[in-house]
Amino acid sequence: MTTAERSGARWVLHLDMDAFFASAEQLTRPTLADRPVLVGGAGPRGVVAGASYQARVFGARSAMPMGQARRRCPHATVLPPRFALYKALSDEVMGVLAEFSPVLEPVSVDEAFVEPPSLAGASPSEVEEFGTALRVAVRERTGLPASVGAGSGKQVAKIASELAKPDGLRVVAHAEQDAVLAPLPVRSLWGIGPVSGEALRKIGIETIGQLAAMDGREVAGVLGAAMGSELHRLARGIDDRPVAPRGAAKQISAETTFDTDLTTMSAVHSAVESICVAVHRRLVADGRAARTVTVKARTGDFVTHTRSETTPFAGRDLSTLTAVARRLADTAVGQGGVRLLGVSVSGFGDEPPPALFDAVPSDQGWTAAPAALSDPAPADTAPSAVQSGPAPSAVPSGPAPSAARSGPAPSAVLSDTAPPVTGPGAPEAPPDGRTVIIDTPLAPGPDPHAIGPNTGRPDTLRPDREPDPDRPWRAGDDVHHPEHGHGWVQGAGHGRVTVRFETAFTGPGRTRTLDAADPELTRADPLHSWRPAS
Repeated sequence: MTTAERSGARWVLHLDMDAFFASAEQLTRPTLADRPVLVGGAGPRGVVAGASYQARVFGARSAMPMGQARRRCPHATVLPPRFALYKALSDEVMGVLAEFSPVLEPVSVDEAFVEPPSLAGASPSEVEEFGTALRVAVRERTGLPASVGAGSGKQVAKIASELAKPDGLRVVAHAEQDAVLAPLPVRSLWGIGPVSGEALRKIGIETIGQLAAMDGREVAGVLGAAMGSELHRLARGIDDRPVAPRGAAKQISAETTFDTDLTTMSAVHSAVESICVAVHRRLVADGRAARTVTVKARTGDFVTHTRSETTPFAGRDLSTLTAVARRLADTAVGQGGVRLLGVSVSGFGDEPPPALFDAVPSDQGWTAAPAALSDPAPADTAPSAVQSGPAPSAVPSGPAPSAARSGPAPSAVLSDTAPPVTGPGAPEAPPDGRTVIIDTPLAPGPDPHAIGPNTGRPDTLRPDREPDPDRPWRAGDDVHHPEHGHGWVQGAGHGRVTVRFETAFTGPGRTRTLDAADPELTRADPLHSWRPAS
């Protein structure tokens, strides 16, 4: 081991699950292995939450409008996301990481940093052995591939894991760090997005090496003193940010982008009630209580209005939360149809008193929402809990609310995570500025609502829908039949449903076409496609 390696004693590793959502679908639905898969909303405003590497070859990618992705890869299989499955897999991955290192920092549902004390002062070959064992353990525990990068800090480790994709390992020795970073595009650095990247391009800076060679004062003049100084340090491989557990999210939210604009207040109220169920579920699962409710409404012409109210006491009563949100929606909704609705809670406090927001005055008065709202959220309710990037600043806001406000408008949820990853591997925002949001850890239960990484996934991620009485089965549904076992719906219509019966532990299975009303065909737990029912 060289003197340079001994002096650079720190080793940080970054593990990133490869095409996590799509890989989980390919694992549990073996017929799809090695085939292009798109995960996300299939409606006219659906967004890709995950794309398999086979689909990426054709130009499809995460955060792309689903219609565009399907035009680029028309033979891809499109599936709705299954959050319960992803959450369970994520828990296993984080469990493996915790076994390998007591110092663990989850970044999103599918990636995390570790800084194992046992690797302090280790040689690159020792780090490589550690990374290999880590990848093997994740594969054995979950069945999924993971890429691992290692370097002197979080920035280099993240870049190394990108270089290792797919399903690889890259250890950037301290002595070769400058040579590895120098030729990479400047947008590979954390914190450099389209705006700052374009500012650097205009002065002829396109690679990390060119940025590192600049005078620090010149960088500050282009990017600002604080940001410029930090990015200049990262470009030179100086990164002393600690690996530490992430703090709790400062805001919990859920929002829905509708396939068609809502044009009546009754429809708006109904949607708000459903979204509140998702927010409340996460609030309760986290064991938290909130003082502030914020409602966001975006019209068909992309004008966004927000309204907030704050009570002196923190609480988490669903009916009163819903009532306040409905009342706020009355003033947040502008002229024209409503394209998107969101509800967020913040101002977290201690264990709540018996009721939430009882102290909030109302000129209009309100009636508590019915107890039936404790049922699962319907379709199109998107989780959101961790911001994957800055909220779109170009969206105009409506007039200030008359009630008190607490914090920024919830166009994305605040988080204590590291800055969003940018660069060639990072997802691009959809045309209307929506961000992808996924939180770690996700809330427990069959429908965990948590949402933003860094890498973000689209805000149109949707939990399992309630059955449509006219067409109870949809493509991607998990089902069970006492004779054929666990399977998933490939298509349905005209009173028939086609199911492929297979799981991760059965290998590719056969398809059966059954009567859609067959009483023996029932809905099943998505987890049983990964692990047998006990």
